[in-house]
Amino acid sequence: MNQRRNARQWLSPAGAGLLAVVLIAIGCYFGFTKSNPFADRFEIAGAFKTANDVKAGSPVRIAGVTVGKVTSVETLDPDSDLGAKGAGAIVKMSIDDRGLPLHEDARMKIRPRIFLEGNWFVDISPGSPSAPVMEEGATVSVQNTAAPVQFGQILTALQSDTRQDLQVVLDEYGRALHEKGGAKGFNRSIKYWESAFRDSAIVNEATLGIEEHDLSGYIDGADKFARGLDRDPVALKALVTNLAVTADAFADEDQNLRQAIVELPKTLIAGQTALAELNGAFPPFRRFIADLRPAVRSSGPALDATLPLVQQLRGLVGKNELRGVVADLRGLVPDLTELNEGGVDVQKELRQLSSCSNEVIVPWRNDTVPDQAFPASGPVFQEQVKWLPGIAAESRNFDANGQYVRSLANGAEYAYPLNDGRIFTTGLPLQGVNPPKAAKAPDFKADVPCETQVKPDLRSNPAQPPAAKRVNFKHPNVIAAWEREKPKALKWLREELDARGIDIPVLDTELKLSDLPNLTKSSIK
Repeated sequence: MNQRRNARQWLSPAGAGLLAVVLIAIGCYFGFTKSNPFADRFEIAGAFKTANDVKAGSPVRIAGVTVGKVTSVETLDPDSDLGAKGAGAIVKMSIDDRGLPLHEDARMKIRPRIFLEGNWFVDISPGSPSAPVMEEGATVSVQNTAAPVQFGQILTALQSDTRQDLQVVLDEYGRALHEKGGAKGFNRSIKYWESAFRDSAIVNEATLGIEEHDLSGYIDGADKFARGLDRDPVALKALVTNLAVTADAFADEDQNLRQAIVELPKTLIAGQTALAELNGAFPPFRRFIADLRPAVRSSGPALDATLPLVQQLRGLVGKNELRGVVADLRGLVPDLTELNEGGVDVQKELRQLSSCSNEVIVPWRNDTVPDQAFPASGPVFQEQVKWLPGIAAESRNFDANGQYVRSLANGAEYAYPLNDGRIFTTGLPLQGVNPPKAAKAPDFKADVPCETQVKPDLRSNPAQPPAAKRVNFKHPNVIAAWEREKPKALKWLREELDARGIDIPVLDTELKLSDLPNLTKSSIK
């Protein structure tokens, strides 16, 4: 029983009270400091030109909400890497999870907590969501940080000469308002404020943009512009100096400037009309820009693909290529010019020849001879050359466009007088005469272009055949005439063949069909 009682009384009332006081103190500390020792904090740093009075423990805020605190402030040596870039101090901070994420384009500013002077805190702008997330331990560059201008710095900047210049400005401004009628002019301008403020409101509303991210894109562009100005202070100083020179030139020309200001209202009226028309042209112009964007995006690869051709063309027009050829041809240009001038008449004749060929000859050659008795099998340019293969040797004949040498394998049963004492015979009666003899030749006018002449007419109406007489080979008179003229015909044929060197035997006896298989050269002799 005693051992149990001793085990239960391991902590005295005084010890328990002391433990309760410690726990309450720890709870109050964390309650007032809002510090969480178990939280995993995000450590970052910022490079500032000056840290002002920021100390370890100063709050870090995003949009007015405390998300961390400053852990240390380190003054930089001007000869260090960051000091050479304009940084004077490194402020290290720890950020709670509710302040994350931060992006690489985040910005930091040191701001006062009390009006004019007092405690300071670090205000963080977390950056755009499209930028990459900042890694732990990163340092924000001095270009993305800012510190407030203190009242002492203002007094330091306003030295005696600066204060004197400020006094002169204020005095001249007062004289302009009182003695030069500036106040009255200011009062007269009040009636124009309504339209001016209305138009300014329209402009301010237009700055919000129409498409999504128009305003944010403008702010991003303005940020890049401001950074560009900050990267070259010397050039910015030169710009301000040149602006002062320009203002001084305006001051020298105050009379001309006053006259120009008098004309300014008229210019503004004309400008409002022009701007209204320009504003009306913007909607279709925006649509045109939207349609043009794909073409602009694709123009990059097209230009890249064109560069090799441009390089080749550049080499082609070099001194060793086309420019050298042009130098060699320079002496021929006058001769070519004279040839061109002298060739005008020749070109006229060639034009007439080409026109005659296109308008007359080609259509005629593509036409077809209309003949009911002997239909043409093709156009004229095909029919007119069908006789050429037949002139090489004697062969059978089929139509009037056939072979040049023809053989008559049958008897002459029909005789036609030629009205000159001669007759010609055929095996079949003539069906007609085509083409008939023309009444007169087509009219031809030498002073009229060929294309306007009367075109050839291939149409023809077959004329009636001459009267034929049927030959009776069994008539005694025909047999007697045949026997009488046969020796003469054979003699004439042999003489003609010998004169032409043709070795063909001529028989004076009639052959029968049964004799043809046994007919040879030796048997003929």
